[in-house]
Amino acid sequence: MFDLRCEWGEAGIVALAPVSDVVVVVDVLSFSTCVDIAVSRGGEVLPYSSKGSGAEKFAEEHGAALAGARGEGHHSLSPLTFLDIDPGTRVVLPSPNGAMVSLASRARTTLTGCLRNAAAVARVGAERGRRIAVIPAGERWPDGALRPSLEDWLGAGAILSYLSGHASPEARAAVAAFREHRGGLEEALLECESGRELEAWGYREDVRVAAMLDASGSVPVFDGVAYRIASALGL
Repeated sequence: MFDLRCEWGEAGIVALAPVSDVVVVVDVLSFSTCVDIAVSRGGEVLPYSSKGSGAEKFAEEHGAALAGARGEGHHSLSPLTFLDIDPGTRVVLPSPNGAMVSLASRARTTLTGCLRNAAAVARVGAERGRRIAVIPAGERWPDGALRPSLEDWLGAGAILSYLSGHASPEARAAVAAFREHRGGLEEALLECESGRELEAWGYREDVRVAAMLDASGSVPVFDGVAYRIASALGL
């Protein structure tokens, strides 16, 4: 059996979590980057898979604020909105990608990683177990189908590049893609489909922040309800 594996989306995490010690959810633009920034400043992020009245009730039950869409509310799926989060603040972050994949995990340890915290997540993951599954969340086509995305492939490859063990072909391919683009991550993210969308919407700075390799040492760990920094959970 492979020590290091990499498969896409909710189906990937459902398949690999039962045979893994650790799973890492990767949603670079932008769930994982938002969570990294939030927990590094003492916040907590509660993933939620959809918006609407259910999300509002969930936030109220857990004493949390509800994030909005980009450009709506104090916090949103724009990572920049978490730069000023106050320690102890809890935010429900609905997302059809990173949040949904996180909620599907049944692994003993679930982390979320991105380019910003790739080395730190790999280190904690290796401390927690030998069998590690890295799950790029991907994006969505208009009909709701999974759209594999370059940014999450590179994020997964970055994390896997710091790990040692018997890697699956998919894991090795993700590492190869990351190494190909390592010297120009911001350019690659701006040129991919997701990056072009964000730039067109006026969120180029989100891409720049997300492309900052190993700018963060925070490791968000999912406790079944919220992502918190690993040290807060004694990890």
